Amino acid sequence: MKAAQLTGYKKFEFVDIERPSAKEGQVLIKTERVSICGSDLRTYDRAHPEESYPFKIGAPCHEALGEVVESRSPELSVGDKVIVIPTETGGLVEYIAESPDRCIKIPGDGDLSVWMMAQPVGTVMYAIQQADSVLGKRVAILSQGAIGLAFAQLIAGAGASQVIVTDILDYRLEAAKKAGATHTINAEREDVVAAVTEITGGAMVDIAIEACGRPETCNQVFQVIRQKGQAILFGMTHDEDIFPFDYNAMYLKIPRIIVTNSARAGENIRTIRECVDVISQGRLDLSHLVTHRMKFDDVQEAYDIYSEKRDNSIKVVMEL
Repeated sequence: MKAAQLTGYKKFEFVDIERPSAKEGQVLIKTERVSICGSDLRTYDRAHPEESYPFKIGAPCHEALGEVVESRSPELSVGDKVIVIPTETGGLVEYIAESPDRCIKIPGDGDLSVWMMAQPVGTVMYAIQQADSVLGKRVAILSQGAIGLAFAQLIAGAGASQVIVTDILDYRLEAAKKAGATHTINAEREDVVAAVTEITGGAMVDIAIEACGRPETCNQVFQVIRQKGQAILFGMTHDEDIFPFDYNAMYLKIPRIIVTNSARAGENIRTIRECVDVISQGRLDLSHLVTHRMKFDDVQEAYDIYSEKRDNSIKVVMEL
């Protein structure tokens, strides 16, 4: 079967490998959609030691969706459409053999590229569940990539009184307004802390969410919350794993700090399933996140577009 493999710095190559078979208790899935996550760029954008290449087949992609074509489990049937969280390979492969407990069944109709968005947005739902209710609260979301936009949409829908968002790209801030943000701040042109101070009349925000893993936002999250506010740290570091941290800004606020990662907490399947349920009920539209639809053959171009934030990209989905 056809698979993509990262063989060098920002260099994908296609390889032909043996098609897997479903083992007892597993299902075999024909991959139909894959999407690029911001966390993929930790691998793709970094120049790793030469001996690190090639990376695992199909990596760094982990967002995949397809149809069950073989089942050796009573939990799923041939023809079922599922979001799958792959373990043995990454998602950039034509077929994935996986346990049903790593699969989330979706309805058989609708836009598969939009259904794919339930995977990342499900992880956002998990993060929001860890915090206090946002109803009537002032909330700041630092960064408006796909994850930040999902936070803005869900928190606005949950009744926050102010949804203040930051980013350095105007097209993302425009998207945030459509998603429900009440205030936008361009962090390159404005002082974020001063802007939040003005917007909130000096009260600052009840909850601040770090959604990109950058040193400046990891520090700002504690600068914009009120005394005893809540700081949600969601973003995964990108270029720098170790960076200067303003301990005093954090310490003086006496915050409740929530470090959230649904995959490592073992909750990602549950919350993705909950996200699918809400979409199925017609109460959540994630179509605005899908800005680019490409073919699997164009995996190199797809990752470059996403990495370089070209053409107002938010979420890039590939069809197999």
